[in-house]
Amino acid sequence: MSTWTQGDVDNLKTAVASGVLSVRFDGPPARQITYHSLAEMRSLLASMQQDVARAAGQTPGYRFAATRKGL
Repeated sequence: MSTWTQGDVDNLKTAVASGVLSVRFDGPPARQITYHSLAEMRSLLASMQQDVARAAGQTPGYRFAATRKGL
């Protein structure tokens, strides 16, 4: 079971977009977290989005790139 909600994802997205490092999550449990970097926030955001999608019964999509050397 996921502990994150779509509201939590939206709060973190807003914080990333505005450049602040401190985010309040309403919970439960309600908490305020101050992150060290934007990279840390983006990493958590990706994880949160996967958890919320899984809880909603959606499976995350994957894309694979194919490359080759030469002409």
